[in-house]
Amino acid sequence: MAYHGKRINPSRFEKGQLKIIIILLPLVIFMALPIIFIANHAFKPMDELFAFPPTFFVKNPTLENFTKLIKFSRTSGVPMSRYIFNSLIVTVLTVGLSLFFTTCAAFALSKIRFKGRDTMLQINQLAIMFVATAVLIPRYLVICKMGMIDTVWAHVLPLIAYPVALFLVKQFVEQVPDSLIEAAYMDGATDFQVYRKIIIPMIKPAIATAAILVFQQVWTNMETSNYYINDDSMKTLTFYMNSLVNANNTVSGQGMAAAASLILFLPNLILFIILQNSVMNTMANSGIK
Repeated sequence: MAYHGKRINPSRFEKGQLKIIIILLPLVIFMALPIIFIANHAFKPMDELFAFPPTFFVKNPTLENFTKLIKFSRTSGVPMSRYIFNSLIVTVLTVGLSLFFTTCAAFALSKIRFKGRDTMLQINQLAIMFVATAVLIPRYLVICKMGMIDTVWAHVLPLIAYPVALFLVKQFVEQVPDSLIEAAYMDGATDFQVYRKIIIPMIKPAIATAAILVFQQVWTNMETSNYYINDDSMKTLTFYMNSLVNANNTVSGQGMAAAASLILFLPNLILFIILQNSVMNTMANSGIK
């Protein structure tokens, strides 16, 4: 596409891009500083962790913090591998089920007319306003009444419904042409076939963004391990890392805390890097009507 002899989004570098780079480069560096600090902080030896004035970059990197963390975890009654396994199972189940129910609900609320649809939309909008603490007691009562205490479903069920993800995906589904869906119905397609063959392929960027949002909520969650799980062998890695750091809140424990912070942060960074193109597409298309 050309405009006054200049292409929009050129595939190669052009001089006209310099002004954009000059404006965005300081912002990119500023946004990357916390990530760089977390990575450097985890490899600092003890003298650099407590240096004054504090240093941003590590001068003498070491793996001592990670070694201490692994050694200390071996002294606990439950091995760290068990917590990692629990977190992986909980994360996969929760993200998978949440995306399935979110996309189904977004399709129904956007393209299927039924009684009570507007009411359900309003309920979802209200749910966005509530913080987790406000619904802590009702959640506990539901989990308890259903007999899910000390089970993997106590981790999964409270986190399946994510109103923000539903709102995002629904806005994307609304951009799917109604004529395309009507043509599929005329060819004899069922609602599920329309959902699987038309809706899902056309909203993949929104699904990727929702996956990141749900993953962050699940991976960093400690509420379920705190309130619904009494058996230590059923708790998650995030809970274990935080309890380990709190139990060793001493000078010698700060290195383990730095290592634990990096370990918990890396999955979020890796997932975002993998899905960044889809996330960018979601942000771009959300403004196109």
